[in-house]
Amino acid sequence: MEREIGKAELRKRTGLSSATFTKLRRNQEVNLSVLLKIAEVMNCNAGDMMDFVPDDTVIEQEEPEK
Repeated sequence: MEREIGKAELRKRTGLSSATFTKLRRNQEVNLSVLLKIAEVMNCNAGDMMDFVPDDTVIEQEEPEK
């Protein structure tokens, strides 16, 4: 059963700042604790709210010196 909740009500119930919700709206990084608080209020799993999207940037690690 899906339920509707407004952004203001969700912010109130989670106790998160408006700046955090701005980050979410802009698809910026937030702490896992933010997602867990939202999941708790929405009575769902944090994994239900996100997808893994691989980054096209490859970071090469330097070989350790011998």
